[in-house]
Amino acid sequence: MKNPFATLALAPLLLVATLTQAQTHSDKETQADIERHRAMAAAHEAAAKCLASGKGQDVCMKELQAACKNLAIGKYCGMKHAH
Repeated sequence: MKNPFATLALAPLLLVATLTQAQTHSDKETQADIERHRAMAAAHEAAAKCLASGKGQDVCMKELQAACKNLAIGKYCGMKHAH
């Protein structure tokens, strides 16, 4: 019978190796990620300015969602915070 603890000890190492390999990006992919992050930051800055102008939560959230369409996962441009 094999030692189950040896198998369990190797599992985290295999997971780290898999994640490391999955996170490898080419320079072109890295530049695309940088541009997406900048676009998300600009969308959030615009949402902050919208709220500061007094337009209201509903209007500003709709503008944020429109700015983030096809840019990030979820309807809050990859970010959501508690209220």
